[in-house]
Amino acid sequence: MAALEGQRGGERGVSSEPIFVPLGINGDEEEGESPAILLSVLAQHGQVGLCFYNSEDSTLHYMMDTPDNHELHLLARVIQEVSPHIIITSAKQERCMTRFLHQLGSNPDYNPEVVTYPYVDFGLEVSKQRLLAAHLPFVPASISERDKMSYLSSCISFDSPLMLRTVGALLKCLDRRRVGVELEDSSVRVPILQFNTYTLRGVVYIDQDTYSVLQIFKSELHPSVYKLHSGEKEGLSLYGILNRCRCKFGSRLLRQWFLRPTQELAVLHRRQEVIRFFTSPQNSDIQRTLQSSLRNIKNIPTLLHRMSLSHTKVTDWQSLYKTVYSAVCIRDTVRHLPQSIQLFHEISEGFSDDLHHITSIISRVVDFETSMTENRFTIRPNVDPAIDEKKRRMMGLSDFLTDVARRELEHLDHHIPSCCVIYIPLIGFLLSIPRLPSMVEREDFEIEGLDFMFLSEDRLHYRSQRTKELDNLLGDLHCDIRDMETAVMTQLQNTVLERSSSLYKVLDLAAELDCLMAMSNASQEYSYTSPKLSSHRTVAITQGRHPLLELCSPVFVANSLQSSESQGRVKIITGPNSSGKSIYLKQVGLIVFMALIGSDVPAKEAEIGLVDGIFTRMQSRESVSLGLSTFMIDLNQMAHALNSSTGNSLVLIDEFGKGTNTVRGSCSSTL
Repeated sequence: MAALEGQRGGERGVSSEPIFVPLGINGDEEEGESPAILLSVLAQHGQVGLCFYNSEDSTLHYMMDTPDNHELHLLARVIQEVSPHIIITSAKQERCMTRFLHQLGSNPDYNPEVVTYPYVDFGLEVSKQRLLAAHLPFVPASISERDKMSYLSSCISFDSPLMLRTVGALLKCLDRRRVGVELEDSSVRVPILQFNTYTLRGVVYIDQDTYSVLQIFKSELHPSVYKLHSGEKEGLSLYGILNRCRCKFGSRLLRQWFLRPTQELAVLHRRQEVIRFFTSPQNSDIQRTLQSSLRNIKNIPTLLHRMSLSHTKVTDWQSLYKTVYSAVCIRDTVRHLPQSIQLFHEISEGFSDDLHHITSIISRVVDFETSMTENRFTIRPNVDPAIDEKKRRMMGLSDFLTDVARRELEHLDHHIPSCCVIYIPLIGFLLSIPRLPSMVEREDFEIEGLDFMFLSEDRLHYRSQRTKELDNLLGDLHCDIRDMETAVMTQLQNTVLERSSSLYKVLDLAAELDCLMAMSNASQEYSYTSPKLSSHRTVAITQGRHPLLELCSPVFVANSLQSSESQGRVKIITGPNSSGKSIYLKQVGLIVFMALIGSDVPAKEAEIGLVDGIFTRMQSRESVSLGLSTFMIDLNQMAHALNSSTGNSLVLIDEFGKGTNTVRGSCSSTL
């Protein structure tokens, strides 16, 4: 059951994910030229939007805006599956995209052509106008320009601005290169026969309407007036109740799992076996020990980036030490757990001895207490004998300078009551005396045998023969020590950076462990059960519950569902208002969704088939930006569900096309 296998979607030419066999650049040509595949992509603020055109069948495939990490692993997967001949992107791009394209260009086995257009060509309004002007044979010829945008909004999602902007740049490239119509008359334009939703193999398709109506995420403004502009907080949502992660990278990975539920049984079973281990009461102490260590896992990529630029602060060294030390503790704990569980085995092997080496060398070199006091990197004694010798000189300098000042005072005018010898970094040793009342003009500052330097806070500073000798004898101790300690810090940074791959592995495995322990905590607290996953088209739920409503309602009646290959594929539910029909629909959608991220589910028993998409028509989205009525938006939702769903999709429809009767409403779910 491949995720890219679908069925043709009616007159409009909109189909869900059709069978698409990627063609390599160096693939064999059958007759004439091989088909061209052009991919347009933008990566901004942790999101990736993309679309691609296949000249073989003249179809444009688009992917909804999706979060991606700083290494663009999602984009790499798309390129691996699609194998585009041409990659179109903006000349103004983030550092992660520049680094990704550089790595792609260094691959000797795959060298696509990279085309960059000015940032203005990726403008949202420009892209919409190009889409309206594109050659789309499936659009009825009789449709007016005013209604064309409404029609297109049912064929391609307008809720993903990055993707829409990539469509505009792709259309420009198609027109310039005349892909597929090179030998035709100049008046013949490149046709687009279909818009297709693209989903990575094994990833379950869920649109923004479904995420919203099922309340999987719910962002709310922070209640503090001081944080209204600094971000949002998670409200009552499925993500909110399952996110018990101890480090922010765990929370980030859990959000990615929510945004990319999977059909891959191996991945889901891997997650289930870890959750099953930690939901056992006898393992609660181990779980608390691991979670206390996970709290200290800090932002490793940022720390390593600062090290590469030599911008490391004292707090960065503290964070790195805590992170690596905690990782070693996690490894030592996990090595005593059953190695038959795949994640435990990977942590035991993947958390290499490099971590112990980094921990020991940092603790042996860095003097954290002195570093915090002086707010700079300092090293412990016995690390560098030369530095220790200079520090001993610095420590004995105070008493020595007092003796020098006493001798200097003996040679000064008897009107000068006192003096002292001070050391100023980068300037050296100076003789400091108080300013006398008779010293008014600059000429009065001159003293025989002394060179006047400057006046500061009613004290005069001079160089004497003795202070010059001290400069030659002792030199600039303070700066020498700093320079030598900086050299030691550079060596330590290089040692850490050489083992950066081990640190990134720590981050990935620790984040996964954090997510699974968070979901096991929720499973224990809310009495969830582990679902049986099936490759058949089956959804069997015994005494299922709504995971959010049961937390808000004092009384909740559990409900069951039976749907198999041969019966119960379509269900129609009727009943009076407020009888729970909509809640029942959402409950089914949430339980299926939870099973597809590997979580336990709120039910006594459950068997869930691997659906390839969850579609809903349950909530009307009102918008003035598209100029569409609420009913027209409902029609678009329905058209998207019907055109994009397959026989393996879950479709939930609630009171479409009519108002709610005061006595009886209706809703339906389709699997």
